[in-house]
Amino acid sequence: MTANQTNHRAFEIPFSVLDVSPIVEGGTVAESLANTLDLAQHAEKWGYNRYWLAEHHNAPSIASSATSVVIGHVAAGTSTIRVGSGGIMLPNHAPLVIAEQFGTLESLFPGRIDLGLGRAPGTDGLTAAALRGNRRSNGHDFPEQLEELRAYLDPAGAKVGMPVRAIPGEGLDIPIWLLGSSDFSAMLAAQLGLPFAFAGHFSPNFTVPAMNLYRSNFKPSEVLDKPRGMVAVNVIAADTDEEAAYLATSMQQLFLSFIRNTRGPLPAPVKDMEQVWTIQEKAALQQQLGSSIIGGPDTVRTKLQAYIESTQADEIMVAAHIFEHKARLRSYEIISEL
Repeated sequence: MTANQTNHRAFEIPFSVLDVSPIVEGGTVAESLANTLDLAQHAEKWGYNRYWLAEHHNAPSIASSATSVVIGHVAAGTSTIRVGSGGIMLPNHAPLVIAEQFGTLESLFPGRIDLGLGRAPGTDGLTAAALRGNRRSNGHDFPEQLEELRAYLDPAGAKVGMPVRAIPGEGLDIPIWLLGSSDFSAMLAAQLGLPFAFAGHFSPNFTVPAMNLYRSNFKPSEVLDKPRGMVAVNVIAADTDEEAAYLATSMQQLFLSFIRNTRGPLPAPVKDMEQVWTIQEKAALQQQLGSSIIGGPDTVRTKLQAYIESTQADEIMVAAHIFEHKARLRSYEIISEL
């Protein structure tokens, strides 16, 4: 076990970080990217296993849209923690481009790069069309795109000869994870014998069914001899339950803006969400954020243990939409000390 794979004290599995380089009200993209690197450096020191960046577009609260570039930024400023994508939305890109980008990253930072792949656009339809241009990919051909990408990285194992080579990329051992928020990627990862990461932080009701589907249908491969499942979950920790509940109102307001289609930067916390949401909106958010773990150290420890037992996750990836950078650092520090 390497230094960055230290298990957390109360748990037998590694913990990792999922980040979108949040842009906060009154903040700038430059500040967001600087904060991302600062958090990654602290996460490395605190024993987190990996640090993943997520691809989203046309989102005023997210600075990680050029995901491969931000991965390079984080990897260059750290030394041991694994860095990767959680994920790259493959239908937005030609597989050759991703093979070359991650081949470059792996060549620069050998043994530290993960390639997590999703099939959603990570944005609205209009923006997806602008990203994809004339390729007209809509995610339905994700299995074929994945096969093409894997063939660029490993031509010897390809089903057909590859007339074009990915340089850099060809012959490099870059771990590929499939990401999902439903059963599609769970089943595909199981059939291909690949590791699987589920987006429990925004699709809580499907987490356990998807993980069970993945494990029950898993076929051993050259990559894995048994299933490896990771689950992302929102965790907001503070020194008291009350402070954590206050910090969590930024996340609640952010997801509320998705419902209202009034997206903006990550808002500052408020004292009373009852003054912000309607009864119907509160119910909708409780469905979408139902797995979120919010509280002081004892509360978070208890709820995390129950969450791990219910999902049977092999690794937990922690997401945290927290307005103040110091409070976000403190949240991850508390989790590392549990």
